[in-house]
Amino acid sequence: MSEPNARPIGPPTKHQLALMIWLCVFPTLTLINLTLADWLRPMSPVLRTFVLATVAVPIVIYGLMPQLHKARVRVLGARRSSRRRTDP
Repeated sequence: MSEPNARPIGPPTKHQLALMIWLCVFPTLTLINLTLADWLRPMSPVLRTFVLATVAVPIVIYGLMPQLHKARVRVLGARRSSRRRTDP
């Protein structure tokens, strides 16, 4: 349960957002590359990049980033509440 004076967790800083995006994009692109390697191999680099981006962006934006935002709020909220308990 939240405390009455508890401030909501604000949006991520630029650095937090950059890290969150990297944490979503790198594994997604790696997995797609490994999964579709045989199908992507004959494509030109531009077409391959287009296919990867077309598949990866919705996965990252609609699937992974919302989960990572929720995790960030849970972690920061837990850190905030543990600080309150240790403060005199």
